[in-house]
Amino acid sequence: MTKLKLSAIPDDRPVKLTAELPAAVHRDLVAYAEVLGRETGQAVLDPAKLIAPMLARFMATDRAFNRTQRDPKSR
Repeated sequence: MTKLKLSAIPDDRPVKLTAELPAAVHRDLVAYAEVLGRETGQAVLDPAKLIAPMLARFMATDRAFNRTQRDPKSR
């Protein structure tokens, strides 16, 4: 079983954003969605739904960013 950084995607009210992705990033996002669907047993129909949890995970694990959030002087 593959150890992915994301788990099942929670159902949440989205805020609509438009972004351009390089083709290679989009292909990887589609592939990640397919693997995630197999691993969780949850069908991920729209790979774009992975972007928000991926960004959230990235920011949550970014030590420098978290330091600035804890220390208002760092902003």
